[in-house]
Amino acid sequence: MQMLLRLSGLIDAMNERIGRLISWLVVIMVLLGVYNAVTRKLSQTIGMDLSSNAYIEAQWFMFSLVFLWGAGYALKHQAHVRVDILYSRVSERAKAWIDVIGTCLFLFPLSALVVWVSYTYAADSWAILEGSPDPGGLPRYLIKSAIPIAFILLIIQGLSELIKQVAFLRGHIPYPHAETEEGI
Repeated sequence: MQMLLRLSGLIDAMNERIGRLISWLVVIMVLLGVYNAVTRKLSQTIGMDLSSNAYIEAQWFMFSLVFLWGAGYALKHQAHVRVDILYSRVSERAKAWIDVIGTCLFLFPLSALVVWVSYTYAADSWAILEGSPDPGGLPRYLIKSAIPIAFILLIIQGLSELIKQVAFLRGHIPYPHAETEEGI
């Protein structure tokens, strides 16, 4: 079990780094959005186009990366939306069982399905080096590749969460998300 907990720690550290790194995309995305808005108005005033479809699409791509690659980070921090009609009222042990069952029955199969479907979607895009339909836009095959990567990161983080829940149920560690629930 200690080896699995070390693996869980490595996965947590990886998704933590990815989450912190992509959080900077939010700042860049906002700055780019301000630039796009200002140049659009300025372009109308001076009669010369200062904006570009590439800037607008870069903003969309960054939002997509924050949303997609942040999913593993959000799972690690218990920040996903949860329908907790019962969850908030049950014991830590029951919560662990709910998480184990939910991870095995829903998270893993649905994420694997998305990886399978989106891999083909991305591979087809790479095969034709799909570009933007807008003039001056960015290549689409790059952002389409982010989809299977995102769900692989989510599966890996799900494995980490599963390891921690099973370790808790077997008495090897304290409840892994006690600090998260204190803030609720």
